[in-house]
Amino acid sequence: MLCIKNAKIYTMANEGVIDGDILIKDGKIEEIGKNLVVPLDVKVIDAKGNLVFPGFIDAHTHLGIWEDGMGYEGADGNEETDPITPHLNAIDGINPMDRNFKEALQGGITTVASGPGSANVIGGQFVAIKTWGDRIDDMLIKTIGVKIAFGENPKSAYGKEDKTPQTRMATASLLRETLRKAQFYLEDMIEYEGNEDADRPEYDIKMEALLPVIKKEIPLKAHAHRADDIFTAIRIAKEFGLNLTIDHCTEGHLIVKHLVKENYPVIVGPSLSERSKIELRNLTFETPGILSNAGLKVCLMTDHPVVPIQYLPLCAGLAVKAGMDKTKALEAITINPAQVLGISDRVGSIEVGKDADIVIWDADPLEIQSKVLYTIVNGEVVYKA
Repeated sequence: MLCIKNAKIYTMANEGVIDGDILIKDGKIEEIGKNLVVPLDVKVIDAKGNLVFPGFIDAHTHLGIWEDGMGYEGADGNEETDPITPHLNAIDGINPMDRNFKEALQGGITTVASGPGSANVIGGQFVAIKTWGDRIDDMLIKTIGVKIAFGENPKSAYGKEDKTPQTRMATASLLRETLRKAQFYLEDMIEYEGNEDADRPEYDIKMEALLPVIKKEIPLKAHAHRADDIFTAIRIAKEFGLNLTIDHCTEGHLIVKHLVKENYPVIVGPSLSERSKIELRNLTFETPGILSNAGLKVCLMTDHPVVPIQYLPLCAGLAVKAGMDKTKALEAITINPAQVLGISDRVGSIEVGKDADIVIWDADPLEIQSKVLYTIVNGEVVYKA
């Protein structure tokens, strides 16, 4: 057991900010309150009035799948041999020994969504993982989506090889074709399971990977920077009746009234980067604030390694500087990504019954000079300043 005493607790839940203690047992939050009475053998951390937050969550990274300082040997994010690869699973490419996991913990980030890059029209399966551990199987929370990509990246990956897609039209058509095949595959499976005389459909690993998407168990996770690409992602999701998150959403501030009408979750970033291609010409830290102020559920992301993972709180601070409400910015790296990724039953806020992923800061985490004093994951102290 572990008890954090004398803390200013930012629960990121209905309770708001409370002064008190947190009791942790078996990796879960057991009790929250003032002057908790605990057994003598319980390890106690005196927070001394410092700020306590749930571990921060980065809703879109490539942590561990593009390894630090490795070059080609550590680059496992894009399988540029086939534009349709939904069957690729991020857990088979993530190396938890990558030093960036340690830096995530030092920055107070305890959970991330990590997965394939955006070279392929369908890149593969994104997963939510804890940032502490030495075996990815034990760090895995769940599969949270299938990556799809629009715009420049699929075009540049395959156009230079004189392969499809070379245009945005081809990207959309390949996606539609594959989703329709997946729908047919599901229909055949349902018919087979309901009729003992029917023949089992021939196994197709790509279609199997898309069944959770077609069943609306997980969303399509759409890489889309430019406004027209965002609209294409929405158009196709609506055509097939699928769940969707809009990742990057770089030009979202230009089409805010349409995004409010459609009301899909947006995962904005990486804003702390250069305008390295045409799609990014309207890149600004004002985007998350404009979208949030309009009522959208906004998450922030680093797109690590584009922005190093430990600078997620800095990105939130810069969003506040550019007009985002501070509470909304904190929600964008805690409870919002937990809800959007479908893992809010375990992480994203400090509430009884949730995983004890807790970070003690010496000051406001959105201020650049603030430091993490303790990072706790699953009830264990995994980093101490």
